[in-house]
Amino acid sequence: MKQIEIIHQQAVENTKNKIMDDIEKFLGEQEVLPEFESYLEKRNTYISQIWLNVWLTKSTNDFSKRDKKAFLSERGYVVEGVDRKLINKLFRNEMRDYKPFNTKEWIMSAIDELSWETHYNSARKNFFKKAEEDRMLEQKAGIKGKIHQVSHTVLSDFQESTYLKIRHEMAKELKKILNENQKFEDIDTYMLEERLTEIGSFNPDEYRTMADFFDELTGQIHQTASWGRFYFEYETYQYHFEHKVLEYFTQIAAEEVLRNLDQDIFREYEEVFEDRLSAAETKRIINDLAEVYLDGFLYKLQEEYVTDLLRLAEIEYEESTHQAIYERDLAERERRKAGEQAELERKREEEARMLEDIFGREYNPSLRRNVRYILHIGETNTGKTHHALERMKEAKTGLYLAPLRLLALEVYEKLNTEGVPCSLKTGEEEKPVEGANHISCTVEMFYEKDFYEVVVIDESQMIADKDRGFSWFKAITNANAEEVHIIGSRNIKGMMMDLLDDGVAEIYEYSRDIPLQVENKEFSLKHTKKGDALVCFSRKQVLENASKLQNSGRQVSMIYGSMPPETRKKQIDRFIKGETSVVVATDAIGMGLNLPIRRIVFLVNEKFDGTRRRRLTSQEVKQIAGRAGRKGIYNVGRVAFTSDISLMTKLLEKEDKPVETFSIAPTAGIFERFQKYHRSLAVFFELWNKFESPKGTSKASLSEERELYEYVRDTEIEARLPMMDLYGFLHLPFSSKEPALIEQWLETIKAIVAGEELPEPPVKTASLEELELSYKAIGLHLLFLYKLGRKTEAVYWERVRTELSDDVHEFLKSEVKNYKKKCRHCGKGIHVDSPYQICDSCYSARNRKRADNRDRWR
Repeated sequence: MKQIEIIHQQAVENTKNKIMDDIEKFLGEQEVLPEFESYLEKRNTYISQIWLNVWLTKSTNDFSKRDKKAFLSERGYVVEGVDRKLINKLFRNEMRDYKPFNTKEWIMSAIDELSWETHYNSARKNFFKKAEEDRMLEQKAGIKGKIHQVSHTVLSDFQESTYLKIRHEMAKELKKILNENQKFEDIDTYMLEERLTEIGSFNPDEYRTMADFFDELTGQIHQTASWGRFYFEYETYQYHFEHKVLEYFTQIAAEEVLRNLDQDIFREYEEVFEDRLSAAETKRIINDLAEVYLDGFLYKLQEEYVTDLLRLAEIEYEESTHQAIYERDLAERERRKAGEQAELERKREEEARMLEDIFGREYNPSLRRNVRYILHIGETNTGKTHHALERMKEAKTGLYLAPLRLLALEVYEKLNTEGVPCSLKTGEEEKPVEGANHISCTVEMFYEKDFYEVVVIDESQMIADKDRGFSWFKAITNANAEEVHIIGSRNIKGMMMDLLDDGVAEIYEYSRDIPLQVENKEFSLKHTKKGDALVCFSRKQVLENASKLQNSGRQVSMIYGSMPPETRKKQIDRFIKGETSVVVATDAIGMGLNLPIRRIVFLVNEKFDGTRRRRLTSQEVKQIAGRAGRKGIYNVGRVAFTSDISLMTKLLEKEDKPVETFSIAPTAGIFERFQKYHRSLAVFFELWNKFESPKGTSKASLSEERELYEYVRDTEIEARLPMMDLYGFLHLPFSSKEPALIEQWLETIKAIVAGEELPEPPVKTASLEELELSYKAIGLHLLFLYKLGRKTEAVYWERVRTELSDDVHEFLKSEVKNYKKKCRHCGKGIHVDSPYQICDSCYSARNRKRADNRDRWR
């Protein structure tokens, strides 16, 4: 390796230089010439170690990780996937014995008796020269210290009168800037390639205090060139005035210090420095001390009113006159501040009353006292929902509220199959059934004025969800029924008892009849058996693992969040009927799906929650693991993990933390009251931020609504749409992380505002990704159609969407076996068993680019 020889030679030269430096230091400290052998004896340990220290440090730092791995590979080490620290350790061990440099042998050959004496004479000369230089430096530092000490006392006494001078000088500077400079358009200061755009002269009336003025840009200060491009640098007026204040203060401070120095210090300075002490040198000596006072002067300056300083600029400086003006201005400023503070306090109180009026009284539940609340509390897969639905079936009228469209669809089909006519209603579809007095819908479709004999509210622990929880709160507290059955996990019991007070008539607590048993052996994909449900946390992982299993001869059902509900149901049915033997799913399997699962297997123990990768919570592990075991089929529900079995078992056995807060969100009543004060959604979002959530509640973030709002803010769309209609469009439940769907959403709203036909959703079917995105696009279109009351059109698009869901199902049945991982850089296929997310070509190209960059900077 050519590079190693170059680095080795550099290390040899560095070692020789260090030895010669050591000889120089050793000889300089000796009063008489020592024997050469004496040096070798006393410095033996250092000389022996110096080569190894230099060589190991240089070789470790100068070789790239790639070069180290290549070097180690040639010597039979396995380096792929090995930690960087271990690579460095192995490499250093190999370098220890690589072409050692004999330092003693080199010294013996490089120095003879004659040169030893020459080295001694030179070293002693340099030693005395340095000692003299150190003595002179010490003397100079001592004199500067005396000047510094006097300066500290002088400047402490000098501050008050100094500020009067600074105030007058900066007043003149301000007047000059306002009269002679141009104002520029604001830019982001990181945009160093942007020239500033002039927008006219300054208007002093725009600035109350100097603090307001400090934020203005001065403009282009200077131009620099780098890599053939020009950059412009900017500074704010705060930096400009900071520089001016420091410059002026150090000037007058230096003059004051010179007037207060003893003549002895002047003489001592001239003797040591061989020069007279000047004002310029005094400025340099006291500069760091002057900076201590800078913040105080700037703070006072930014408190000044611009109008006061502009008047002051016209008055010649005379200390007593300016002292009187300053005291008068200060008193007037305090009076105005008191008035401003009183006005600010009045506005705060007014805003607090407005926030209470708009938001505060909305979240105190006024329960319908004639309602009997019945709680069904227990673990997953214990029959809670079944018992509540049985009571609903007996009632003359009933309403089932589900967290997912799929569960609403499941109950709709279940009741109709069992001879109880039931309609379906979600944001994306309506399926009325003739003669039906029961309805199954998603919780967001709840309407409090409709009466039902029995209402069933499923998965009530979702009341704590930061974005959707208020839908459960509203349904639970405003249900218009004789009986309300609330289904939830154990950790929701305390909150429900507090929330519903004496409204709880009955509590049913459920426990598993089938125990859960954790397997003590780490799971591998090859251990998959009939009845297993393998859980991972992304659609990509589901498809990859399903492909591996199908290629090994197994028939697989798949479940993931973005899968069309109709497709998901067909995949579930295949598993129930025995057409498939294994399920591969995301955590979507944990929400209300009852399947004949023998064993739940966690393929990973972490998930990405939208902001970061984190370990699963105890509640998540139990919710998913609880799907294992089915009464009448399996006597025990098995749970397996691929790693960290002990830790994950503890999470499974850990008692749930009680739910203590529920989520709140804006209501129609809130918007009605808000419109008494304002008509802008921008103001609404700002007030929602300021509103303090009542104890026991947490505000919905409204993050998706805010992000969508930025697309229409201050546009014709916002100007022409009533505020409630616009918020309704912002609140549509679609996947706003998909750029194509955001574009469709925006184009549809534009068409509504313009009174034009709604654009048809784009439908593409070339791949699974296109099929699923087309399904979502039609779902978004249906949300608009139902919101606009265009049900006839909706029927057609529901039929198209059903056909797409069939296509997705067929793809998963037949094509997933051929599923290919794709390189995240170039999109080319990667073998499904590859542990990497990047292809070999892109990996090699990336490494070549890194190597080229390193070479260029060397």
